[in-house]
Amino acid sequence: MSWGACFMYYHCPECGKKFKYALDMLSVFGAGFGRCPECGAEGVLEKDGARTPDDSDYFEVEE
Repeated sequence: MSWGACFMYYHCPECGKKFKYALDMLSVFGAGFGRCPECGAEGVLEKDGARTPDDSDYFEVEE
């Protein structure tokens, strides 16, 4: 049984934005993985795993 994509959920300590990265995108983003898409600050990891009930509160960072 598959739970779907796994995500790492973050919030930005600078601008407050909530965002998530899919783990399979680690190689695409490289050193930028986990950075805020709004201001570029290093995000604070909140949780990781399959989609959570509050998933829609987080912006999904894509290419």
